[in-house]
Amino acid sequence: CGKCPSCIQHQSFNHIDTYYSFPIVKKKGSTSAVISDDFIEQWREFLLSDPWMDFSQWLNKLGDPTSQPTFFVSESDSLISKLAFTAHASKYKTVLLWLPERMREDSANKLLKLIEEPFGDTVFIMTSDAPAEILPTIYSRCQRIDVKRLDDETLSHYLEQTAGISYQDAMAVSHIAEGSISRALKQLDVEDESKQNLQWFIQLMRLAYQRKIVDLRKWSNEIASTGRERQISFLSYCARMLRENFIYNLHNPSLNYLNTDEASFSRNFARFITADNVLKLNRSFNQAITDISGNTNSKMVFFDLSIHAILLLKH
Repeated sequence: CGKCPSCIQHQSFNHIDTYYSFPIVKKKGSTSAVISDDFIEQWREFLLSDPWMDFSQWLNKLGDPTSQPTFFVSESDSLISKLAFTAHASKYKTVLLWLPERMREDSANKLLKLIEEPFGDTVFIMTSDAPAEILPTIYSRCQRIDVKRLDDETLSHYLEQTAGISYQDAMAVSHIAEGSISRALKQLDVEDESKQNLQWFIQLMRLAYQRKIVDLRKWSNEIASTGRERQISFLSYCARMLRENFIYNLHNPSLNYLNTDEASFSRNFARFITADNVLKLNRSFNQAITDISGNTNSKMVFFDLSIHAILLLKH
């Protein structure tokens, strides 16, 4: 109804029987245990300002864009303690757990029994961006409900209405966003980041083609100086550019989704991405994403990637 006490509490994310659990970081200089409640004010601001829940924006709310938030054991202990009490104002106590794929194994082990056999008045709702990365012990105990991606036409129409951009630009962004509204809006907002990604990609391909090892080491060090999330974002961009350049060779513009600057570079570069090397290059970039996600030394990863590019971009 939007008017009763229960509705009003939900609208401000303050309902007494709804618990929010989300990935957090330890506060700098603190050695004490941390739980989601320690960041509840930032969380409420985040939900009110960004209903599409872009993860990079959450990092900014936490005050550390280079961090890797997670669920600590103390979070599991806190949930177990809260859920031991009966519901106060509702029939059910509800736990809304955001991004379970970021849960540590020790935290997950603590919650296993509660997730498998919750109290009669308790419901767990987990929302994931990457279900394949959820720990198997957690994933196997959940009832899965797939939320399908938006099709490009639907997302494009939304962007036309809300961002005031042309149909052609909206379709290009929609294709890149792969059905995600938050990713599409971010794509519109981070023009500088997109330009930087393209510049780094151009540098890598040109230096690799020219076999300039010393310059490639400098290039590797430059990107390694950024945060891991930024590095992964760049590598994902590179993987997309490889696909787009391979498709560019088919000479069917309707299959390509490149902006003006990308198309300008690809016009001369695309011929170097062939059936002989596109899969190998793509595997190299995907492996780099896996290594960076696993906290491998970034300088080593990017320099190794550049060597692979040299070997695969044949003269």
